[in-house]
Amino acid sequence: MKTEEAAQILYRDTKAKRNPSIWRRFISQWDFQIMIIPSMLFILIFSYIPMWGVLVSFQDYDLFQGFWASPWVGFKHFEMFFESPEFWGIMRNTLVISLLKLVVGFPAPIILALMLNEVRQMVFKRVVQTITYIPHFFSWVVVSGLVFSMLAADGGGVNALLMKLHLVSEPINFLSETNYFWGILVSTNVWKEIGFGSIVYLAAIAGVDPALYEAASLDGASKFKQVFLITIPSIAPVIIIFLIMNIGNLLNAGFDDVLLLTKNLNNGVVMPVAQVIDTYVYQEGIMNQRFSYATAAGLFKSLISILLLVGANTIARRLGKTSLW
Repeated sequence: MKTEEAAQILYRDTKAKRNPSIWRRFISQWDFQIMIIPSMLFILIFSYIPMWGVLVSFQDYDLFQGFWASPWVGFKHFEMFFESPEFWGIMRNTLVISLLKLVVGFPAPIILALMLNEVRQMVFKRVVQTITYIPHFFSWVVVSGLVFSMLAADGGGVNALLMKLHLVSEPINFLSETNYFWGILVSTNVWKEIGFGSIVYLAAIAGVDPALYEAASLDGASKFKQVFLITIPSIAPVIIIFLIMNIGNLLNAGFDDVLLLTKNLNNGVVMPVAQVIDTYVYQEGIMNQRFSYATAAGLFKSLISILLLVGANTIARRLGKTSLW
């Protein structure tokens, strides 16, 4: 019996060492935990505490009566949003713009990273990286001004080039044509974010074992085959994580870019194809002061985003791929 008890004690001690408690792990990593505290406080103060404000969507909120005195109305504002004549147009614009950004914008930094990885001239590689990721740091105010200048019908660079090449006989008013807006919006987003997004994939590619490329080269695999057989499978976990996050943000079609390419440039003509949930919430909540109605629309978008994120993560996990949790 003493032998069995000693074995059990030894087993418990060994298990405790292998699986220390959360508190012990916290103490052993106290220096890292201190570094995390400011970020946790930031998230708590600016993300979690304001969440009580979503209750406004269930009230007829009055700015002068305040939160506690405003009457509760249940799902009234949600029903109004679903039954509004703008609902289907807003959802169409949001989904189409988001899907275009996902289909075009998501693979763009991956392709750029794969191309830069094959460049052997380091000076040229660094110049290209610098040129491509600098636009990320431009404000959308600056970017929208550049787009307006380049695409303007009167003196715009794009129209001047097209006319000089005799591709058009008269200037095209790109910013006032609904047929061009989605293409302009998506291409501008890709130009602005492609370089910065490629940094993560370049870092992932740098971690691939060089021995794999050497073995593939000895087997006669071309550079093109090495990319598809080694590089992409090796960075697949990173790609899947970012894909899950992008699917979760599918209803975030954009706010700054859409708003500045429409209202701030006096371009309300394209609003039938440009109005998305975020700009609609801004219009109804800030401009028209319909606080409860705008909060209901925003909460609806957030709930759908959570469902999309959980669904994408569940599918990735069941397929045996990398997942967020």
